[in-house]
Amino acid sequence: MGEIELDALAPWMGRTETKEDVLTQGLIDKFRATLDPHLWDGAGGVPLGIHWCIALDTVPAAALSEDGHAARGGFLPPVPLPARMWAGGDVTHIAPLKIGETITRRSSIRNIVAKQGRSGPLVFVTVEHEYLSGNRLCIREQQSIVYREISTPRTGESAPDAGDPTTLRLTLTPDPVLLFRYSALTFNAHRIHYDRIYATETEAYSGLVVHGPLQATLLLNLAADALKTSPYRFSFRGLAPLTLPCELQLHNEETGTSGTVWCQDQKGLRSFSAEYAAV
Repeated sequence: MGEIELDALAPWMGRTETKEDVLTQGLIDKFRATLDPHLWDGAGGVPLGIHWCIALDTVPAAALSEDGHAARGGFLPPVPLPARMWAGGDVTHIAPLKIGETITRRSSIRNIVAKQGRSGPLVFVTVEHEYLSGNRLCIREQQSIVYREISTPRTGESAPDAGDPTTLRLTLTPDPVLLFRYSALTFNAHRIHYDRIYATETEAYSGLVVHGPLQATLLLNLAADALKTSPYRFSFRGLAPLTLPCELQLHNEETGTSGTVWCQDQKGLRSFSAEYAAV
């Protein structure tokens, strides 16, 4: 990524966007039908992670790119690299969302950075989201999106504690139905999650890709179950793609009011990790 190309993205720095939605019982029921029994049951009726399903972009079909994402150059900058993925983020829980209230998502572009990765150029875009329920600020999130060339994704390394029963908390076997339902909940048309031919032949994955936000939601709820309260801070990052078929193992290594949670497959390959704390 050259300096001139970064200069071309400079007008997107500081760009803002505001979306509104109503948190309905119907959405919560669909969320629970998709992810129960893996949700923490102490969230006061509003499960953790549902904010990723609220106040979404509703891009018309004619305005989508081949990959299913919105065409470049709207709110997000037109980065000239073909593959886009969630890289990670940092969530702060300030107050609970409430059923029936209008949820406002205020978003702004905070940073655009170019780096050189092992597979070629990378561009990281940092977006800050604020979620308000009524007039109360409830969630603040820094989200990192990475753009890259299409190449065979790295697979990570086996964890030394693969299969360690002292940190393993639960397992599940994700399937195409789960991925389809989560894509529907988040209005996410990225084809790597439901179109196997596209995922393998165009974006070079070994199979359908398990969503980053889906893994983050499972880890967030696992952390809350350990703390018996919503984590005040939840900082997460993607490590490697998790593709079907696989067994998804959720691990937690806790130390009182904080800890580390992560996802790995049956071979011990870590795909997602997060640090959490009660305060």
